[in-house]
Amino acid sequence: MIQFTKLRLSGFKSFVEPTELLVEPGLTGVVGPNGCGKSNLVEAMRWAMGETSAKQMRGSEMDDVIFSGSRNRPARNIAEVTLTLDNHSRTAPTPLNTADELEVSRRIERGCGSAYRVNGKEVRARDVQLLFADAATGARSTAIVSQGRIGALIAAAPAERRALLEEAAGISGLYSRRHEAELRLRAAENNLTRLDDVLNALSTQKQGLDRQAKQAARYRTLSDDIRALEIALTHRNWNEALAARDAACTALAEAEAFVTTTATASAEVATQQANAFADIEPARIAANSAGTTLQRLILARESLDQEERRLDRATRGNAERLAQIEADISRADAQCTDAERRR
Repeated sequence: MIQFTKLRLSGFKSFVEPTELLVEPGLTGVVGPNGCGKSNLVEAMRWAMGETSAKQMRGSEMDDVIFSGSRNRPARNIAEVTLTLDNHSRTAPTPLNTADELEVSRRIERGCGSAYRVNGKEVRARDVQLLFADAATGARSTAIVSQGRIGALIAAAPAERRALLEEAAGISGLYSRRHEAELRLRAAENNLTRLDDVLNALSTQKQGLDRQAKQAARYRTLSDDIRALEIALTHRNWNEALAARDAACTALAEAEAFVTTTATASAEVATQQANAFADIEPARIAANSAGTTLQRLILARESLDQEERRLDRATRGNAERLAQIEADISRADAQCTDAERRR
């Protein structure tokens, strides 16, 4: 069974200097007048065993266990209590059952909280409480009998006496572990319930996302179809524009050829007219003999004038057609450019 062998204090309440109390085999007693710190030793043991209530430490907050200073000594910021346990029987809980002697220490720093260590290794407060619960003791154990405690035990209810008997039997640690296991199971059940709620919410979100995915796929398909139709329409307009341009070019070539032919004929007529005027002077000399010829030439000249006027009208019409063709070509080029841009 685990036995206390030594208590070491430093900065705890009135024990400002490091102080050691040896717990020898048999009966160890502390004797002194009121106010010398006897109760502080018991409270130091309870505090090292995991006491969490500042009220049980006769303070308003846990920092009150740190030496608060006196007229001749400044206040401390750190307090530490170490309990040395004999573990030759190796009855400590498995995680802590690593040595024949266990040093359980609790260190508190003002404003930063406290920490527990067993043989220099940091542990949880729960581990320290289970260690002492398995040893049938602890911060709230009935093994620590304070003033007025005997009368309270005699007048205790059956349930309280049962707790005393369980602690004496060394099974209070099992109840503590069972309580911790129940808390973990309850937390696991709450987590499972929360998980079911999350799964239901995710299922609802998944259904919405599936609908959105179907709508997106349909939109993508329709967009591809529309793009293909626009490309086909643009290609057809492009081909029609190319055909219109070729037709306009052909008409322009024909018009240019006609204009060239008409210009040649007009030049020939002008040459003939010039030649006719050149022949007028000799004709005057032979007026009598060339009267018929002169009349014929005059008629021919009038015929040529009519032909010239007709050619002029034809030339103007060709010019208008040429302008129309050029406008058609410009419009076809614009359509081609627009089709290429859309492509």
